[in-house]
Amino acid sequence: MPAPFIEIAGRRIGADHAPFLICELSGNHNGSLDRALTMVDAAADTGCDAIKLQTYTADTITLDVDRPEFKIHGGLWDGRSLHELYQEAQTPYEWHAALFERARQRGVTLFSSPFDETAVDLLAGLDAPAYKIASFEAVDLPLIRYAAKQGKPLIISTGMANLAEMQTALDTALDAGAAGVLLLHCVSSYPARFEDANLRTIIDMAQRFGCPIGLSDHTPGTAASVAAVSLGACAIEKHFTLARSDGGPDAAFSLEPAEFRALVDDTANAWKALGGVNYDLLGSERGNRQFRRSLYVTADVAAGEMLTKANVRSVRPGEGLPPADYEAVLGRPATRTLKRGEPLAWDMVG
Repeated sequence: MPAPFIEIAGRRIGADHAPFLICELSGNHNGSLDRALTMVDAAADTGCDAIKLQTYTADTITLDVDRPEFKIHGGLWDGRSLHELYQEAQTPYEWHAALFERARQRGVTLFSSPFDETAVDLLAGLDAPAYKIASFEAVDLPLIRYAAKQGKPLIISTGMANLAEMQTALDTALDAGAAGVLLLHCVSSYPARFEDANLRTIIDMAQRFGCPIGLSDHTPGTAASVAAVSLGACAIEKHFTLARSDGGPDAAFSLEPAEFRALVDDTANAWKALGGVNYDLLGSERGNRQFRRSLYVTADVAAGEMLTKANVRSVRPGEGLPPADYEAVLGRPATRTLKRGEPLAWDMVG
């Protein structure tokens, strides 16, 4: 049976824990190791919980052939070949050690998405604390099995996968020895439309699969991620760039540093705000209880004079009788002279 949480680098990730924020660098390094290292620094400064890479080469993820099915038609990368796109977006294997070391220096967890066995081997040699299986690879059961055999947690994005494929991926990972699985609800569209996000799926996935559920978010901004946390998402993955104006394969649907900092804060606050079911007076409310409405004398009343709507009203603050007693005091005589502004008490009513 799946566990209700996974643990990455000592951090528990599950419904009973604050959301785990993953900063996806992807190909926005634009081919520069210096920029990639700067991105690690900038990501660490946002307060994210983890930074994620993608580990592949153009030749391990696709083929350099001139056939129509190897071309992208429509969308952000229209007209480009898969090999050309991945040649631009790849994070070279020889960069990985430096990026892992920089993350260690900054005290932030770093792991990656492997796309073949050579990538898993590279990451295992760098002691990656987890492996992320991308949506397009969620049906690659040999890859899932090979990564799971490393005995680390697996994070599996479920974009395009149907329920049977999700269950098979989950079962394959656990059967092969993964130290737990986190499934990410995902819409594999770049950028994704809000109306396609279907975030209520997160609730259903949690009930169906019994493992922690998060969101891989490709919508603009942070609204979908914050909403997902309110629906129980325990992890959020979002693409990151130093500046969208710098360009890059994923820049159009990536967050800049200040935006990612806001995402970290807003998701943390959304999770805190969920709290639990409570109908009791909170300690933070006690000071304001005195300002609730109560019955006060609103005009001078002579002893023996009747209390009426003209001289008694429900007003703030709350030092008098409760408003529920209003009808009970009307038509009764004052036991003494009452002054305007006095809180009404039963010993003042005949």
